[in-house]
Order: sequence, then C-alpha cells, then structure tokens
Amino acid sequence: MARIYLVEDDDNIRKLICYALSKEGHDIVGFPTPSEFWEEYRLSKPELILLDIMLPEEDGLSILKKVRAESDAPVIMLTAKGSEFDKVTGLDLGADDYITKPFGMTELSSRVRAVLRRSGKAIEKSSEYHVGDIYLDSEKHTVRVGEEQVSLSFKEYSILLMLLQANGKVVGREELLSHIWGEYYGESRTLDVHIRTLRQKLGESGSLIQTVKKVGYRIGEL
Repeated sequence: MARIYLVEDDDNIRKLICYALSKEGHDIVGFPTPSEFWEEYRLSKPELILLDIMLPEEDGLSILKKVRAESDAPVIMLTAKGSEFDKVTGLDLGADDYITKPFGMTELSSRVRAVLRRSGKAIEKSSEYHVGDIYLDSEKHTVRVGEEQVSLSFKEYSILLMLLQANGKVVGREELLSHIWGEYYGESRTLDVHIRTLRQKLGESGSLIQTVKKVGYRIGEL
C-alpha cells in the first residue's frame, strides 16, 4: 500500500482512478492541474505518481523531468496518446511504466502493484486488527467477537475495517461514504443505518464504535 499522487485533468477519470485505488487500500490524492500538484508535492512526497501527459499549464513530460531531478519515486504515465515517440520519451526521462487510455482499473491496479514491488516503495499493512474482543482478519475476510464468528454484509465489513485501520482516530462521515459507497451514495442516513446494524451484530462489543457528533465515527476502548 502506498501514498499516491495522481495528476489528471479529466474529472471523471480522476475520480474513477482515485476510487478504485483507494478501494485497494492506497492513500491517493488527485490533482486536476500541475500547479495544485506542485503545491502539495513541495509539502509531502508520495511513494508513487500517476501522471497524465496532456495537461493544462504544463505537460506531463515536463513534470516528469522536474520530479526526476530530485526524486526516485516511481512514475506511471497515463495518456491517450499511443505513439512510440511518447513512450520512448517518457521512459528515457525516467518513467517506470506507461499505460495508454482507455484502460481498465484491474490493469491499472496490477501495474501499480508491480511498480511498487520493483521500487520497494510499498508500505505493508497488517492483515489482522483487533480492539477489545473484536478481531478482523482482512486476508481471510473474517470477523469474530471473542471466539464467536460474526457474519457481516460487505458494507458492514468495510466500515469496520476502515475504523480499525484508523487505529482509534475519528473517520469522517464523508470519508466513509465516499470510500465505501463511491461518489453517488445518496442519503447520508444510509451510513447511520449500517452503523446501527453493525453494532447490533457485534453485540456488547458494538459499543466500542463511538459516534463523534457532526464529525464521524471511531472505534476504541471506552
């Protein structure tokens, strides 16, 4: 898992990529313009950069050249241009991979994993989480309270996993909704309903899921 910066001016593509890679567990931030990317890049460096070539203000190859002058962070070029010249130029400037639009999210995820493995930039995350009597194994996709196995729906499981991964910190309502339901989640009340049923299924341990009024939820010892 890694912190990823995406520079892509097409709103639909940017949102789709951010959603898909966040579902994979990556911490991804999307930027519609190079200036917004540079502003954040000066403050915090990512483990991977996804970079479109055709951009307003400054083209992706120019950005790649500047990044390579100061960083070895892997870069994957994203572009609708499929000419051999673009591929060769990008790779010569230091790009680690090149993917031509349109592409599937499965292919992109696979390329991201491969580049991170090769670069050694991937951040390993634990597959096992627990707080109180609640135990979650993300590899086996199982949840138990004490010794008793608990059956959760996909969204209930996803909520619990996000809360456990936050390690006691508050997870905002909008973050939960956008990560689990995507951009079009409708009424925010749907989150409250799922939280309520999740607490019920966890029994007495459900009280470990705490509501932070007007902010979101956290899980931890009372």
